[in-house]
Amino acid sequence: MTSRQAQIDRRTHETKIQIDLGIDGKGHSQITTKIPFFDHMLTLFSRHSLCDLTVKADGDIEVDLHHTVEDTGIALGQAFTKALGDKRGIRRYGWAYLPMDETLARVVIDFSGRPFLHYSAPEGVASIGGFSFTLLEEFLRAFSTHAATNLHVEILYGRDAHHMCEAVFKGLAKAVDQACQLDPRVEGIPSTKGTL
Repeated sequence: MTSRQAQIDRRTHETKIQIDLGIDGKGHSQITTKIPFFDHMLTLFSRHSLCDLTVKADGDIEVDLHHTVEDTGIALGQAFTKALGDKRGIRRYGWAYLPMDETLARVVIDFSGRPFLHYSAPEGVASIGGFSFTLLEEFLRAFSTHAATNLHVEILYGRDAHHMCEAVFKGLAKAVDQACQLDPRVEGIPSTKGTL
């Protein structure tokens, strides 16, 4: 089996993001973004997707957390694009319903090569420490665009901001795990077009 790994080094005037991704891993991670809650979410993503993930982010968090969160989403999406290559043999689609106490999230993904995000969540959700709940959507959009996925994320119900974020990250992890799995029944690229 070809090694499905990627390294991304993304540098702008606002952030420096280094990512090392191994899709066929054990869920091991080393995450350092200087944003403790975001570190927690990315650690959960690695653990529940079974991807090995190293993230080192150095951003202008004294200005805002937005640049670091968005650029990490961009780099993680790029890592999946690189690691999956032509996507030969993958299941392509993945989905999960993820409960977290009072919260239920639904995450559905298609590694289609066509970026699209549908996101639905309650309005006016409180921040988690300094982490604005709106950053969740920014991360998902950046990831979806640069992984070239059709991604639908809905928080069906919930009250606690931490629980809602956690349900989404865990749901994304499980959906990504399912979609990236190699299926021996899949011959070649899983599309009638012959390319994704």
